[in-house]
Amino acid sequence: MTFSAPTTEQLFVLKTITGIEELASFERFAEATPDLVEAIVEGVGEFAAGEFAPLYRIGDTVGAKLIDGAVKMPEGFRDAYQHYVEAGWSALSAPADHGGQGLPFSLATVALDSLGAANMAFALCPILTVGAIEALHHHGSAEQQALYLPRLATGEWTGTMNLTEPQAGSDVGALRATATPRGDGTYAIKGQKIYISFGDHDLADNIIHLVLARTPDAPAGTKGISLFLVPKYRLDPDGNPGEANGVKTVSIEHKMGINASPTCVLQFGEEGESIGELIGPEFGGMRAMFTMMNNARLNVGLQGVQIAEGATQKAMWFARERVQSARAGGGRDPVAIIEHPDVRRMLLRMKAGTEAIRALLYFASGYVDRANLGVDGARDMVDLLTPLAKTYGTDMGSEIASLGVQVHGGMGYVEETGAAQYYRDVRIAQIYEGTNGIQAADLVGRKLGMGGGDVVRSLIANVQADCGNHPALSALAGDCAEVTEYMVGASVDDRLAGSYPYCTMMAVMTSGWLMLKQQRAAEAMLDGAQGNADFLQAKLVTTRFYLDRMVPEASGLKAAAMA
Repeated sequence: MTFSAPTTEQLFVLKTITGIEELASFERFAEATPDLVEAIVEGVGEFAAGEFAPLYRIGDTVGAKLIDGAVKMPEGFRDAYQHYVEAGWSALSAPADHGGQGLPFSLATVALDSLGAANMAFALCPILTVGAIEALHHHGSAEQQALYLPRLATGEWTGTMNLTEPQAGSDVGALRATATPRGDGTYAIKGQKIYISFGDHDLADNIIHLVLARTPDAPAGTKGISLFLVPKYRLDPDGNPGEANGVKTVSIEHKMGINASPTCVLQFGEEGESIGELIGPEFGGMRAMFTMMNNARLNVGLQGVQIAEGATQKAMWFARERVQSARAGGGRDPVAIIEHPDVRRMLLRMKAGTEAIRALLYFASGYVDRANLGVDGARDMVDLLTPLAKTYGTDMGSEIASLGVQVHGGMGYVEETGAAQYYRDVRIAQIYEGTNGIQAADLVGRKLGMGGGDVVRSLIANVQADCGNHPALSALAGDCAEVTEYMVGASVDDRLAGSYPYCTMMAVMTSGWLMLKQQRAAEAMLDGAQGNADFLQAKLVTTRFYLDRMVPEASGLKAAAMA
């Protein structure tokens, strides 16, 4: 099978769901003209298929290796990464005043969609760098921004997030890494961090670690945490990488999947001093780190879309090629398994589910852009949509990858077909950047209370007003409204007990609404003899399947949400 980026689908969703043309009406994004958007979407799709996709299997079978204390990537990865930097794909949404192109975040989301569908583990590296750029752009000093942002924006250097320690996983407040003042405004960083994605590699000339640590006499818990910039190599007077900065790669994890993403244990301050600079004010670490994590959580939700796309393409190809058994009630000759109704059911579920979560993630990315533009209410929408998109995007991505294995039958369980790799790769996405259970807890603990509950109520009301007489979507919106009022008055324990099914209900409701919008847009384009007729007819099939088959399932979660 040869991977092909779904550019027609991406452009359609950008227009009908993200509202890319509306974003281009603002001066800040005026350069995002239809011609440029189309050129970028098609260009990055071709790049992903040509450079990232051919490395997907070797990334899994060979993987990153720790050799003589340094991580070596599989053959071909460094060249592909350098081509990625040279093509400018890293700089799409980075600040224009620091070497980026200043285009919408939603356009960079499309680029990551294609890159990750071609090679999820490889595309994890740019995701982390985007997070480092966000933190420095919002919290770094002018000097830090001038030194680091231009090379991070281009991808010449990469970034990491260093939160987790052996005794402090989701409980970030339990971390013990220390930052001791050196008397010149810098700090000596000491401690061990685990699960650091792309914590070491040979793709770029420097790695900029953003590290959470405690200064002397800092308050306990999250209140005493500060954020520090700790490069792998210290900068010389000309701003170029110089001597090593005492960051040791102790080991890399042997994982279930994403083997091309080196997940490192890093020791700071063991091989000489690890010198760091404070980012933002002392004790402002959590605020700065959440700047990184909020968009990162959307990008992890997007990983569900990426894997769903790749797994669906592979399953579709296999189902057309694999001949097995005569069709029931239709002759004696064996047919391709795509002709069998239950296989068609699985394939339709995969395709409809992929389109639904893509719409949800693109919808959220458009609100990130509107929040950056200062549009009223946009930031609240980003905050509300983030747990929905991260949780449902990765849950559905995992389900679709599992269905991909099922479509392959016994061959799906055999590694040589590659179907299992999608399943193994996506499983981490439900865990990192805040487990999906934590996302659901965030929905009922923080997001539900925004505006006294009115932000959630407003989203539900918008769906109810727009869904017309569609019975399943209308019923689900009503169920979401009922559960919302129950949650507002429930005890903390009861809210948390029902948080996950409630989160799923809200996500499916929102995704169903977005699929209905696409259905209406496709019908209007067909009536006007516009666009690709084959694509639009297929869109009507997948939207109908999602609305009629998948949306009703979420109403069945109401009892669990209120139990």
